[in-house]
Amino acid sequence: MKRLPIPDDVTGFEIDADVKQDLKSLPKTLADDVARNLVMVARLLDSEPEEAYNYSRVALRLASRVASVREAAGFASYMTQRYAEALTEFRAAKRMTGRADLWPVMADCERGLGRPERALAMAGEPEVKQLDKAGQVEMRLVAAGARADLEQFDAAVVTLQSAELASSAIHPWTARLRYAYADALIAAGRADEAREWFVKAVEADTDGSTNASERLAEIDGIEFTDALDEDAEDDGAEGAAAVEPVRRQIDKDDVGDDRMIFEDEEDVEEFYDEDDLEIDEDYDEDEHKEQPKKG
Repeated sequence: MKRLPIPDDVTGFEIDADVKQDLKSLPKTLADDVARNLVMVARLLDSEPEEAYNYSRVALRLASRVASVREAAGFASYMTQRYAEALTEFRAAKRMTGRADLWPVMADCERGLGRPERALAMAGEPEVKQLDKAGQVEMRLVAAGARADLEQFDAAVVTLQSAELASSAIHPWTARLRYAYADALIAAGRADEAREWFVKAVEADTDGSTNASERLAEIDGIEFTDALDEDAEDDGAEGAAAVEPVRRQIDKDDVGDDRMIFEDEEDVEEFYDEDDLEIDEDYDEDEHKEQPKKG
C-alpha cells in the first residue's frame, strides 16, 4: 500500500469531533494515521480533488469499517466523477450510521451514472422526510437536474418552485437555489423571467458559489476582456455561460453496489508494531493536543 507524504503541521486533531469519535474504535496509532489522511482529504477536496482521492484511498485501506472514512472516500470519488465508487461508499456509510443525510448526493450519483429516473425515484422515498431543510433543498436541486437530464424543462421549473425559493431570507443554499431556478427558466425558454432570478442569485451569492453575475452579463450582452492581457484580442465571443459539471461517460455495467472493502490485516500490520495496534483505553486526548507554534 503506497503511503503519501503528509506535512508536519497536519496533526490529525483538525478533524471534527464526530469523526474523532468514529476513530476511537481503532488503535490509537492507527487512528492518528487515518485522521491525518482525512485532514489531507478535506484540505485538497476543492482545489486538488485527484490528490484528495489518493489520500482517501489510503484512509480507506487502513480503516474501511469506519463510517467517516467511507463517507470521505465517497466525496473524494464524487468530486473526481467516479460516481460508481462514490455510490458504493455512500451506501456503506449510510448502512453503518443509519443516517439519511447522504441521500441527495447518492441521488446525484445516479444522475452521474446516466440514471436520472432513479434519482427522481429517490426524491420520493421516505428518506427525504428525514433530511433537514438544507438537505431537502439539495434533494430538490438534484430532482430538478434529473428532470433537465430527461429534457423535461418545464417540470424542472415546477420542481424548484417552493417556499424556500419564494423566501427573502438568505441561507447558505439560497444563491444556488435561485441560480438553478434561473437556469431552468432559460432551458424552458423563459429568458425574461430568468434575468430576474439571476439578479436575485447575485444578491444572495456573497461567497461566489455561483457565476450568476457572468450569466446576468451574458443576458445583457456585456462582454468582458482581460485588461491585463495586452495581447488579448476581441473575438466577439459572448460571456461564458455556466454549465453543469461534465459527467464522465460510464459503461452501463460500471455501477455502484453494496460491496464492502475491508482492509487486509497484513496491509495495516505492515506499518505498525504490535504495540501500536493495541487500543489505549486510558489515552488522554488533552495531553496530546497540538501545542502553539513557536515564533
